[in-house]
Amino acid sequence: MQTTPPSVNVPPGLDPGAAARWWQRKPAASPWLHEWVGQRMAQRLEWIRLQPQAWLAWAPRWSGEQALQQVAQRYPQAQLWLAGPGVWSQQAAGRRGSWLGRWLARRDPRDAQATRAAADGAVGEPVQLVWANMALHAAPDPGQWLQHWLDWLAPDGFVMLSCLGPDTARELRAVHAAHGWPPPAADYVDMHDWGDLLVRLGYAEPVMDMERLTLTYVNAERLLADLRAWGRNWHPARYRALRARRWRDVWLRALERELPRDAQGRLMLTVEVIYGHALKPARPRPAAGQAAIPLQQLREQLARRRVPAPQSSATWADPDYN
Repeated sequence: MQTTPPSVNVPPGLDPGAAARWWQRKPAASPWLHEWVGQRMAQRLEWIRLQPQAWLAWAPRWSGEQALQQVAQRYPQAQLWLAGPGVWSQQAAGRRGSWLGRWLARRDPRDAQATRAAADGAVGEPVQLVWANMALHAAPDPGQWLQHWLDWLAPDGFVMLSCLGPDTARELRAVHAAHGWPPPAADYVDMHDWGDLLVRLGYAEPVMDMERLTLTYVNAERLLADLRAWGRNWHPARYRALRARRWRDVWLRALERELPRDAQGRLMLTVEVIYGHALKPARPRPAAGQAAIPLQQLREQLARRRVPAPQSSATWADPDYN
């Protein structure tokens, strides 16, 4: 049974309207960074013993098609669902000869209808795996997405996720701060905060870890091209109007002059990647201040309390309360 996802406060360093507009775009291909992170995340499936009978890929055009192919090859008999932003536009991928496009073209029309339903937030059968690669840091309302994924999971199913962490582009943030410019990117959420949110929403046994990558670029133009492929600036304090060509030139020169360089003279940029997985418990976790007690245990306690107290001056005490 699905529930209405509660609205969870959006991270203060993220403009949800800007993030929502970003998800309306139709990328020509998955960004290379998303592909790389997705393949790293696929390696973590070796830790999981559960063999899904069905799994769901969230925003597959963004999450790395090659990584999705790896997961599909790992679970060849499992049914694959597509859900999330832009799912129904995936049919266009078939004309480009991608793996995802070929997979969509082979689907039974009834499955295609199911995919449309999943895109609208309804999955007919529970799944044992929700795959969400490089998406959560750009969620307009992360709590809603996480709640959807929990609703779709079968008991003891699990979510596998990855996203950008707060150290991403720290060198670029330092350049902006030195010039008094607004932040160049959203304030991404720490992995411990993501773990806390998973627990609050009802997930069990979340495991979070991270790694920092140092990317190098021959010039600022190449760096800018990657930043544009990965996303946009969703910070609420960003410049709201379009900037002139002169601003772009000033910005590029500042990066060439002030970003750190490696021994070969290439510009350096840090990317923090957060990985996580969590289970859907077989039984709902009790809310704070509540305890789940088996009915048989209650009956046994009640029977003990009906035993008459001994006829002596000693005080009789129920051992359950000592």
